[in-house]
Formats: sequence, C-alpha cells, structure tokens
Amino acid sequence: MAVGVARPDVSPPQTGSSRRTALAVLGGLAAVAVVVRVADPERIAWLQNFLIVFGGLLVEATPFILLGAFVSAAIEVFVPTSTFAKLGRLPRPLQLPAAALAGMAFPVCECGSVPVARRLVRKGMAPSAAITFMLAAPILNPVVVASTFIAYRGRDSLWIMVLGRLGLGFLVAVAVGWVIGATRKQDLLKTRPGEDDANPEAGENDSRWAGFVSHLSSDFFFMGRFLVLGAAIAGAVQTFVPQTIVGRVANLPVLSLLAMMGLAFLMSLCSESDAFVAASFTQFGPAAQLAFLVSGPMIDLKLGALYAGTFSKGFVRAVVVTVVAVTLAGTLWLQVVFG
Repeated sequence: MAVGVARPDVSPPQTGSSRRTALAVLGGLAAVAVVVRVADPERIAWLQNFLIVFGGLLVEATPFILLGAFVSAAIEVFVPTSTFAKLGRLPRPLQLPAAALAGMAFPVCECGSVPVARRLVRKGMAPSAAITFMLAAPILNPVVVASTFIAYRGRDSLWIMVLGRLGLGFLVAVAVGWVIGATRKQDLLKTRPGEDDANPEAGENDSRWAGFVSHLSSDFFFMGRFLVLGAAIAGAVQTFVPQTIVGRVANLPVLSLLAMMGLAFLMSLCSESDAFVAASFTQFGPAAQLAFLVSGPMIDLKLGALYAGTFSKGFVRAVVVTVVAVTLAGTLWLQVVFG
C-alpha cells in the first residue's frame, strides 16, 4: 500500500517583526540625518568625528551583512539538510578543523559570517562546528589573506604576519569550537518570533524563491539593527576615549598585546581592511599587530551586538575569554621567538 509523504510547509516566515525592524532602522537613520542637518557637524568636532566613524562602519559592513544574509537564505532554501550531515560523519577530532578550513571558501567578513553560522546550526550542523566556521572564515578567506599580504609587503615581517594570522586564527577558532563543545542548538540560538524549522527544499519553485526573498530580508534587517547599534557604540568610544593612551604601553611585553586587542575591539574594523590599520602601528611589534589582526574579527563592539542578538547569554562570555586567552598565549610565544 502506497503511503503518502507530506511536504513540509514552505510558507515564508512571518514578516511583521522584519517590517518593524526595517521601520525602526530607517527611522533611526532619518533622525540622525535631521540632527546632522540641524547641528551642522562641521562646527562641532566631536559630532563630526562620531559621524565619520559611525557612517564609515555602516558603509563598510552593510554590504557584507547583505552578502551574509544572501548566503544564509540560499543555505536555508536551496541546500538539502543531508549536506550538513556529511561533516557530522567525520571523526570527532577532524570535525572542528574541517569546519575552520571550510572558511577559506567563503569570502565574507565577520558581520556576514554570523547569519551564515546561525543558518548552518538551524540546518543541522553541530553548533561547535558552525561557530568554528563563523570565527575562522573572516580570517582564513582568500580576500583577507590577500589584503594582509599587500599591507605588509616589503617588510621583514611579511610572512610572520600572513602565516601567523592564518595559523593563529585557525587555532583560536578551533579552541572556541572546542569550548562550545556539545552545546545544543536550542541552548545556543535565540529564537525569533514566527521562525520555525520548516525546510522548504521540497517545495515548488515559486515557493522556494518566495522563501528565499523572505529569509534574505528577515536576516538582513535582523542583523542590520544590531550593526547600527554596534556602529553607534564604536563611534562613541572612538570619539570620547583618547587614543594616545594606547601608545604609552607599546614597549611593555604583555600589556602591548592586550592594548592592541583592546584597540581592535574598540575600532571594530572589517577583517578585509584591518591589516592596513594594524600595519600603521609601527611602534608595536609583529606580535602585538598579530594580536590585533586575530582578535579583531572575532570580538569587537559591533560583533558584540550581533552576538547578543543571535546567541544565548553565556555565548559572548565564552567567546571573549577563549579568544583573549588563546590569542595572548600564541602572540606571547611569537614575541619570545621573534621579538
């Protein structure tokens, strides 16, 4: 006797919250535009500096948020769930390194990798592997490797910086994945109103494209509001915290590393352009610059907002502690060996 197989529901997720988010983001940007028009930032130095940093971060990161949302929606709608079961069949010691190396194939920065990792978890990938991928991709992808090479070409520390960033970034991402361990999907991800685990892969073509567009807009506006918040905080910090404080610790062995990690956290740069900024801090040695380049794409102010809106409460603490500890240990070793 033939048994009918029900197709999964392919209706797109509810869009009410996405519309409210879009209106909130647009309203906030409109308010900023009004303030700029009335206040005339050219006459107010701190306001001008804030708007430069805030606007620069938005312009720099928004295309990558959109790219990440595009990839995330494509994974949700068009990639079969069985695809991600292949990683789970690897021996456990190989799962996290394989997930980190997979980041080399995705030219997305840290903002774009967050929605992709979230979607990978929802599609069935082990949370530890998805987080490893999320942290490794912004450092190991070919665009970042090329930008690091260009930023340091002609210097004696060229290969220390390029290979050191690749190697240490790989180790830190795997270490965080190991710390996440056997965390379950429902314990890692925050839920969104109207979101379910329906898989649209078996639906009709029109429904799949409608689902793709809906997931794309939902992810983009969900991440966009946290990007705006993170960019505003980063702009305020860079405006009101004196940057000259950092230069005083450049020659202190351990504090110089922590200072550069703190600077990367505050500046919230994109991983595809941060090498040029790190290379400009010539008063710091290669180890301190490497600490900047490894920790920045994993923990910074804008990412803190994205993480807080995407993952559970203890996730941010676990990532920050692990990234700082492993990066500090790795760069200290480099400092001892190379000076």
